[in-house]
Amino acid sequence: MTLKNEYHIEVYANALNALDLLSGATALSRQKIKDAMQKGCVWIETQNYTQRLRRAKKSLKKGEILHCYYNQEILGMNPPEARLLSDEGSYSIWNKPSGMFSQGSKWGDHCTIYRWAEKHLQPQRPALLVHRLDRAASGLIILAHKKKTAAKFAKMFQEHKIEKHYQVWVKGDFSTVLTVSSASTAATRKPLIITEKIDGKEAESQISLLNVDNDSAGKPLSRLNVEIKTGRKHQIRKHLAGLGFPVIGDRLYGYNDDNGDKERENLQLKAVRLKFCCPETGKEKVFSLEESTSLTRL
Repeated sequence: MTLKNEYHIEVYANALNALDLLSGATALSRQKIKDAMQKGCVWIETQNYTQRLRRAKKSLKKGEILHCYYNQEILGMNPPEARLLSDEGSYSIWNKPSGMFSQGSKWGDHCTIYRWAEKHLQPQRPALLVHRLDRAASGLIILAHKKKTAAKFAKMFQEHKIEKHYQVWVKGDFSTVLTVSSASTAATRKPLIITEKIDGKEAESQISLLNVDNDSAGKPLSRLNVEIKTGRKHQIRKHLAGLGFPVIGDRLYGYNDDNGDKERENLQLKAVRLKFCCPETGKEKVFSLEESTSLTRL
């Protein structure tokens, strides 16, 4: 059997179900089909919408189209465990581990933070993504459990009403780019403000030095706090790489294998603090993770 395949099946009569149709059109066993549906690779297309279909016995209508994007490698992945920090009813705050996706694809969504929440929250309820973290990044993420709440959070992010802080480790001594007096300490230095556009859009990052350390080879490393005023894709990674201080473990903008460099550490970027007014009560909410001074514990 092919490890990766796509199936597109038109429903030819009312009251048929996905399990029977896929069983007849593919070489997959009924159990594998059920498992694949739960992992989010089966879709139903109607005149009005296209969405994931997880109910194997759901009655379908003539003219609808069933899509199955079967990839054995993807479906065989096991998501790392996320940790619930606070269940606020209409939304929840999670600590997303490195390696877990924020958003799924047509090939499945079982390794996403929102699917993890849907399966582990009690009582169970739908989970809606309102912002994202890179797969390789870790830390605080908000999930909404009502469409109205998701819309409120989306507006808050758009209007920059959510304070977001990240902690990163970068290569190099970051104090060399800060204009400070000899008596200044990390606590008194003013943050460096970067406004370099990302993909042609306004982007602002405020970067503060927390401490400087050395790796096992004696090379300097810096731990930074980054507050972003905008939420552009890979903003922190691009801004820091542009300064010549790539985030440790960044394969896309900072990693290279030149000169025998065999470093393969996880991306040292973690969302550590969120501050906002609750969209339901108006009360101030602050969620934070303990700061880590250890190089490989972000």
